[in-house]
Amino acid sequence: MQRFAFVVDVVPELREEYLRLHAAVWPEVEAALSAHHVTNYSIFVLEDTLFAYYEYVGDDHAADLAAVDADPVTQEWLSRTDPCQVPFGQGARPGDRWRALEEVWHLP
Repeated sequence: MQRFAFVVDVVPELREEYLRLHAAVWPEVEAALSAHHVTNYSIFVLEDTLFAYYEYVGDDHAADLAAVDADPVTQEWLSRTDPCQVPFGQGARPGDRWRALEEVWHLP
């Protein structure tokens, strides 16, 4: 199992829309993630910053995430959630959205 964590900022004016969407994530989106070995997925919010964490239990993370991204329902979901987000922090590069965090400690 691999752990992944990411951070992104939410557009302040779209914060409530983002939270409304995530109060009822589409079952097809959840099924696509589960089918591609993503488990224990959580998103937390602090003011205008979102923190996401998930565990990956498959053998090819990149291929599984590409399959999730290619799913038409997930693409529609992302077309609604992506506009609510802006890259976190000063080190963001063009095209960045969710920025990966480096794990520095873990209590098994």
